[in-house]
Amino acid sequence: MVTGAAISAVFFCLKQKHPTLDEPVIDYDLMLLIQPTLMLGISIGVILSVICADWMVTVLLIILCLVTSIRSFFKGSETWKKETKMKEETSKLSSESSATCNGDEGYKYLPGCVEEGAAKNTRKTEVNFLGNIYWKEFVLVFLVWLAFVILQIAKNLVASCSVTYWILLLSQIPITVGFYLYQARALYQGRSAGGQHTHWPLHHLFLASICSLLAGIVGGLLGTGSGFVMGPLFLEVGIVPQVASATATFGMMYSASLSVVQYYLLNRFPVPYALFLTLVAAIAAFLGQHLIDRLVNIYKRASLIIFVLAFTIFISTIALGGVGISNVILEIESNEYMGFENFCNNNN
Repeated sequence: MVTGAAISAVFFCLKQKHPTLDEPVIDYDLMLLIQPTLMLGISIGVILSVICADWMVTVLLIILCLVTSIRSFFKGSETWKKETKMKEETSKLSSESSATCNGDEGYKYLPGCVEEGAAKNTRKTEVNFLGNIYWKEFVLVFLVWLAFVILQIAKNLVASCSVTYWILLLSQIPITVGFYLYQARALYQGRSAGGQHTHWPLHHLFLASICSLLAGIVGGLLGTGSGFVMGPLFLEVGIVPQVASATATFGMMYSASLSVVQYYLLNRFPVPYALFLTLVAAIAAFLGQHLIDRLVNIYKRASLIIFVLAFTIFISTIALGGVGISNVILEIESNEYMGFENFCNNNN
């Protein structure tokens, strides 16, 4: 479901431009930086999902979603206040500049007058998606995903927990390190595809790798997709809401699809039912993207995106947490084993 929704949303985002810069709304540089560790985290998370009992996953899910939704709500409230203040200042400045510009006949427009600003605001907000892709970074992100998918398929073809199996599993680490160091070195030296990033300090590069690894682990373990973690995290570090949402969704498309491949190889979901829900989620995501984009353009408030994110995560907490608690109660009543599982025995 998450994969279907993410693919649909990404198709919409590929045609969108950055709200203030003449660049795509998806931050390809940031995505290429976090993608390798995100993929590694997904693999670790799926392994943990096999080992951990249901009640452990349920508790972690409830805690994570509650904290994330509350933080997102407060971030949205903070952004809303800033937007309100900017609207008031802009309205006041517009009134003063209009009076200044039109006060004397023949007086030239001052820089920043409403009329001049309107004339300059010709940047398109939506373009053809083929011309809105940084192809080098896009292909590299795809190659990272493809490398992990090939490894997952290959290890499924050998005996579980054999020497070859563990070699294939551990080979994800050098792939992760190689791709990550390539992009980290470029950003540290100030080389990027767009103008959103200049020189990244080392501690920021290290923090990005740790956070994306943890987001991948959570996404793989809970099946929620890394976007539930990366979206709020991007907002916390000051990324524009539109860019944070689009970039997190772009990453979620790859991370969730990798989870799908791994869970399919573990025979953990019915394919026809999953395909039906994928279609429903894709349609809902496409309609939701159009709706929120229209609302943001009408009210000029990007904070609406943050509130929608917080509300969605909170509803997920109630729905998934409620179902999880119900299942745990049934397991307790049935006196089922509720401890850690053996990975090698359950990895089939």
